[in-house]
Amino acid sequence: MRVAVVGITGLVGTVLCKVLEERNFPIDEFFPVASERSVGKTITLKGKNYQVMSMTDAIKARPDIAIFSAGGSTSLEWAPQFAAVGTTVVDNSSAWRMDTTKKLIVPEVNAHLLTREDKIIANPNCSTIQMVVALAPLHRKYGIKRLVISTYQSFTGTGVKAVKQYRLEKKGFEAKPEEMAYHYPIFENCIPQCDVFLENDYTKEEMKLVNETQKILSSPDIKITATAVRVPVDGGHSESVNVEFHQPFDIQEVRAILNQAEGLVVLDDLAEKKYPMPLFAKDKDEVFVGRIRRDESIDNGLNLWIVADNLRKGAATNAVQIAAYLAKHNLINSTVTQTR
Repeated sequence: MRVAVVGITGLVGTVLCKVLEERNFPIDEFFPVASERSVGKTITLKGKNYQVMSMTDAIKARPDIAIFSAGGSTSLEWAPQFAAVGTTVVDNSSAWRMDTTKKLIVPEVNAHLLTREDKIIANPNCSTIQMVVALAPLHRKYGIKRLVISTYQSFTGTGVKAVKQYRLEKKGFEAKPEEMAYHYPIFENCIPQCDVFLENDYTKEEMKLVNETQKILSSPDIKITATAVRVPVDGGHSESVNVEFHQPFDIQEVRAILNQAEGLVVLDDLAEKKYPMPLFAKDKDEVFVGRIRRDESIDNGLNLWIVADNLRKGAATNAVQIAAYLAKHNLINSTVTQTR
């Protein structure tokens, strides 16, 4: 298996390397790829050192699979060039998510849709991933009519610049304008703006939750509204999700379905004050769900609190899971008999 990671020096790229190691992903040749200013730097994977290479050199190497985490414009330019030489691309940016010719994949939900012909595969937005892991099995049983979503998203989701801004502010320093990832301080603050505002006054992040959820669940008729908030949490996104189903449900059956769902951990013991929090989800690959309760204000209403590590399941882990599925089912050029 010949594997490239594009954008390897970024936050998600670093976590991608950790996840590849932890899951013992089969790698015979490794190609770390980044922008020209990072070419020549040394990256260590599984105890072996590699020099960061350019996009052009990586394409010439014709890797079997390339995991991208380098931003939308980079993916739009370079992913087709990798695909043209036979490489299967798993892209972590928003570039291809709503492209009708590309599949948007959360392995626990819809990996079965993948085929050998899929050369560019989209990794969904971090907040969408964790939410659909919890919602998909309930949607199959009861049918979701409407979702009202409020997110509490870690600043790490914005990238290295946001992390630097937070750490400066936490130490008591005022970040200079050029050092700020946000228009306002993030330390001891909540910013009700994730990404840019659109013409409908929603942010891009909020509309990702709408559009991506409908696409992944193959249900464009689900009504969805969202408010996305950036919070001073060092790793981990939390979501309050209000669900209205078409069909009535039994709350104990809902708990049983969630307990049996792949990739999901139910943490919901009120007597012991146990519920999901980003503090406990950090550095874990699972999605955690709790505060499971009926919404008594409407028929067929349910409240869920969903938490996951946004850099892992929300980005790197989901991408590696897609790659592992492709390898296990022999859907890429290389022949792999077994993968975790």
